[in-house]
Amino acid sequence: MSANSRLTLAVHALTWMAQPVHLDEFATSEQIAHSVNTNPVILRGLLGMMAKQQLVSVQRGNNAGWKLARKPEEITLLDAYRAVKPDPLFSLHHTPPNQCCIIGYGISPTLQEVYAHAQQALDQELAGTTIADILRDTIARQRQAREALPLPDAELQYT
Repeated sequence: MSANSRLTLAVHALTWMAQPVHLDEFATSEQIAHSVNTNPVILRGLLGMMAKQQLVSVQRGNNAGWKLARKPEEITLLDAYRAVKPDPLFSLHHTPPNQCCIIGYGISPTLQEVYAHAQQALDQELAGTTIADILRDTIARQRQAREALPLPDAELQYT
């Protein structure tokens, strides 16, 4: 699974748990996976990564499940990104380039600088958006869709 996919699944799960109806309860990975439309085992791995970063809490045994460890307003997308990304966004050559070549000699430090600036820009953008923002925008889009194309109540629901 790519880092981008992990982030998307993680944000989806966090947003689902941030709904007022789910905020104070422990939800099973199966319940969350139903909305994410993924295998609960994959989701448990991501939730475990997020638990290590104290974004979610886990309860084992009876009534086992997951819930947000912080308020949705206190969890940024950068928090989620850092919790689930295993590798840098960009990487350099797996083997050193030819240092006798004019391009091979200077490409790595040049790309390191470019990649560092790109990572800083990404981090800044993700830090400015919270799970509460994602929840609010997601609900607003669902409402707009409902108004534009009325669907039976059973079609779109809080699951």
